[in-house]
Amino acid sequence: MARCDHQSGHAVFRLGIDLGATLDERLGDIGGMGTSGQKSRALGRGRLRGNDHEWRETLGAGGGTDILARMIAPALGEVLGQPFAVENRPGAGGTLAAHEVARAAPDGHTAFLLNNGHAVSAAVYKSLPYDAVGDFQPVSMVAKMPLVLLVGPNAPYGTLRALIAEAKHNPGGLRYASVGVGSTQHFACELLLQLTGAAIVHTPRSGTPEVVAAVQEGRAHMLVEVAAAVREPIRTGKLRALAVTSAQRFPGLPDVPTVAESGVPVYDVATWYALVFPGQTPQAIVDRAGRALREALRRDDLQRDLAAAGYVPETSTPESLAAHMRSEIVRWTLVRDRAGIAQR
Repeated sequence: MARCDHQSGHAVFRLGIDLGATLDERLGDIGGMGTSGQKSRALGRGRLRGNDHEWRETLGAGGGTDILARMIAPALGEVLGQPFAVENRPGAGGTLAAHEVARAAPDGHTAFLLNNGHAVSAAVYKSLPYDAVGDFQPVSMVAKMPLVLLVGPNAPYGTLRALIAEAKHNPGGLRYASVGVGSTQHFACELLLQLTGAAIVHTPRSGTPEVVAAVQEGRAHMLVEVAAAVREPIRTGKLRALAVTSAQRFPGLPDVPTVAESGVPVYDVATWYALVFPGQTPQAIVDRAGRALREALRRDDLQRDLAAAGYVPETSTPESLAAHMRSEIVRWTLVRDRAGIAQR
């Protein structure tokens, strides 16, 4: 049974962990993944940590990363024959959780479900107490979710092309709202402006409800937000979607074109979620975790649940995930410098 402790404004869920000796055999059934009792039990004792990295949008329990962690943890537990605990560690844009995991023993007991905000933080902060790539051992990508570019219900712009044309015709005359300076949403908007040459003024707010209200009421002209956070305002007509930020159309909004289809061909931004261990975790543990994750994500029931919540499952090799993390840090650092965003 799960127990919910409310500490410092966020929920910590602790699930029972049984370190049964038969875990070796269960792991061995997954693609012939070895028989080492010590290594197998290390993975089985893992705590899948979820932090929400969307900055000021949904820090703490209930955010996108936390929800995803709680969706995949039961499936991973079933594959491995052991339950996983999910502990939310919000604060400082997810850097507190990252620091805790970076310092953890590389024995497979602790895993970290991070998202693209991990790379944004590396660009935003002058100094972090960890190396955003080197202090972590990538396992696999887990899922992605696009952001959506939206305007108010009565906005005169029927397409993103029309919005960009107006912004170029009237530089500084339009405003976009985001959940805060240095957020993924902020950087996604700045990248769009840099690629199009449009000039739209940033008006940061303190959270998604404020951002939605500002655009809905006409105090701001556009916003970019994670798809799951704005599905209800889109459904009820409080906001109108002009484009999704991913390279491919989003199954949850199949009639909404991509930014690339709307005239910005190189634009591709998504919230991505990845599983990592502390750096120097043995490769055998990494391989077992990756295989277990792929097995879990193949389950029909989990795929249905993920799709209903707006997640698009995607796995990767550890090497490609590491390369992706590095490239994201480089990309957002360039966006930061070109936009003149001050580091903290």
